[in-house]
Amino acid sequence: MHKGICLALLGLGSVLTTAAQTEVSTYTPGITPNGITYFLPRTGLHLTITARRTSYTPGEYAAYAERYLRQKGVVQKAYDEWELTGISIVGYGEADPTKAFTIALNPKTSAPLVALAPDGRLLAVNADQAPVIPALSTPSVTPDPVSKVRGADYKTEEILSAGSKAKMAELTAAEIYDIRDNRSLLTKGQADFMPKDGEQLRLMLAQLDEQEEGLLQLFRGTSTSETHVFTLDYVPQGDVDRYVLFRFSKHLGLVGRDDVAGVPYYISVTDLHALPAEQSDPKAKSGKPVQDLRYIVPGKANVVISRDDATLYTGTFVMGQYGRIEHLGGDLFNKKYTTRVWLSPENGGVTKIEADQP
Repeated sequence: MHKGICLALLGLGSVLTTAAQTEVSTYTPGITPNGITYFLPRTGLHLTITARRTSYTPGEYAAYAERYLRQKGVVQKAYDEWELTGISIVGYGEADPTKAFTIALNPKTSAPLVALAPDGRLLAVNADQAPVIPALSTPSVTPDPVSKVRGADYKTEEILSAGSKAKMAELTAAEIYDIRDNRSLLTKGQADFMPKDGEQLRLMLAQLDEQEEGLLQLFRGTSTSETHVFTLDYVPQGDVDRYVLFRFSKHLGLVGRDDVAGVPYYISVTDLHALPAEQSDPKAKSGKPVQDLRYIVPGKANVVISRDDATLYTGTFVMGQYGRIEHLGGDLFNKKYTTRVWLSPENGGVTKIEADQP
């Protein structure tokens, strides 16, 4: 609903009568026998939640890590661990079904160009280009770079020919200790075959480090990680106090808002009551119908994302549902000059007005 613009060349009446509808189920945006039907927008919040999943795989000899390497607490079973790393929010617009209006047509006047979003939001009048609608994030999974070191590649012939896993673990540990001894001799300059220069020494030490790392994987195991991007859309109405938006589990990642396996994350939205003073309309007071288009003077709201022990996000957004509906003067659209109007697709406010003399 955020892509594409429908353009229709339509006749606009000399009297632009708009009427809000309390029953909107029969409304279809676009051209109708009675005129142009359109919606004004409400502003939604598009959340991008970034999390990292680390998957641990135990080593082949994990059960022998304490016996042969004196390493305690080596995990024996595979598991996943999740960490929430970031939350960002952008606003987007969608048609508000409670703000539906019709512009009456009159064939005696010039025909304006009306731009509607696919969901019926009014984007522009007499304009050949509507405001740019921002792209929203999509869910994704991005694996982190994986180490090329594999423990199995460094098993010696003696290790491979051992008769039991316990014996293989013992021989692997002996190989690790031997590598450490060789490294110590090289750094002290006491090895039987010393390198000719510093660069050769560096390469030999790097090779020993890689061999040790590979063999240690057979005891300590390996871990891989990937970055997950989740998205949530939320459209607030009125003040919102600590509404459970989602839950997050250290072992399961993002879960549903009703899944008690995760820690709750709350959203709070506060109307800042930042609207300018309302302008009086003498025609409205006299009982005359208002002859114009409808638009929104958007309000502002403060948005907070939190959990019980921390505040994770705070931001202020311009939002249509916290504003009020106003009128564009009917004199803007007549035979004397052409008026071009652009409206914000996110909040319904007027972003630009231009008028040309005929």
